[in-house]
Amino acid sequence: MSLMAVRIKIMPTSPEVDLEELKDKLGEKIIACSNGSVKFEEEPIAFGLKALIISLGWPEDKELDNLEEELKRIENVNSVEIIDIRRAFG
Repeated sequence: MSLMAVRIKIMPTSPEVDLEELKDKLGEKIIACSNGSVKFEEEPIAFGLKALIISLGWPEDKELDNLEEELKRIENVNSVEIIDIRRAFG
């Protein structure tokens, strides 16, 4: 089974959102859907607001739409955007 390297940008609802708590919730949901590891990065946007960039491996034969919808339902998530998809080799 081939894997894709996927990067997803998560925008929280406000700068006051606890990003560590949000990372935990997102990580639980992603791991439950993909059974893989997850890497988080914080990207400064403006006025104290930071986006979370999630990097993960995803099976090529599995749709990403369901994951995207699940992530949008998490409390304190304003938007979810898939910003990069590449075939992973190895």
